[in-house]
Amino acid sequence: MHEYDISWFQKRILAWYALNKRDFPRRDTFDPYKVFVSETMSQQTQVERVVPKFDLWMKELPDLVSLAEVDKTRLLQLWSWLWFNSRAIRLQNCAKILVESYNCCIPKDREALLWLPGIWPYTSASILAFAYNIEVPVVDTNIRRVLIRELWCDECATPKELEKIARDCIPKGKSNDRHNALMDYGATVATARATWIKPVSKQSKFAGSPRQTRGKILKYLLEYKTITEARLRVLFPHKKFDDILLGLAKDEIIMIKNNQVSIAQ
Repeated sequence: MHEYDISWFQKRILAWYALNKRDFPRRDTFDPYKVFVSETMSQQTQVERVVPKFDLWMKELPDLVSLAEVDKTRLLQLWSWLWFNSRAIRLQNCAKILVESYNCCIPKDREALLWLPGIWPYTSASILAFAYNIEVPVVDTNIRRVLIRELWCDECATPKELEKIARDCIPKGKSNDRHNALMDYGATVATARATWIKPVSKQSKFAGSPRQTRGKILKYLLEYKTITEARLRVLFPHKKFDDILLGLAKDEIIMIKNNQVSIAQ
């Protein structure tokens, strides 16, 4: 790609962002902990759903120590309605390691980040770009659409190919602003409807899904604490009930003892 095209793209996106940036709690700080929590909450979840949960989370769990020590029931209550509850468990497991082995610091090294539970390639890049302003490419669904539309990238380009292009377009010392700008532009201007660009993957139907039943089971347990497995099966029938229960136990969300199901401790 020609240097002129990259320079023009950088300036136009940042100029647009200066006038149109959205307000979001984590954007007023470079705190790695807040970035980590925010980006984990935001994956596959609408911003409108995340904001109130993020604010409440930060009031009760403002740092890694409080997250590492919080009771699991309260942890899951704070996470409720964000779905993907296993992410909350991995967040806490990660916090415990960071408190015990990293002196309550979140690493600036991507390999070290990827070794931690709950931190995948996207999350590691987000922490480096948004918390530490490091010039590492972050490519989510919104940014992918912007790159394809504005730089005429092939819609069939692989994630690695898009990452290479994205890396070349990061202005020196402005990784944080640049990625926020691309996310906002993709969410409000270069939308899926406006661009007709299809996502790489499509989320499965929620109604009647194992994910919905998982959520119902967890909501019940958070309110009533414990129930027999047989009764739970009657209340929340699903053809994959056994797999759902096994998955919840594997994710350390529930425990099953003497036919009693409760939140894992």
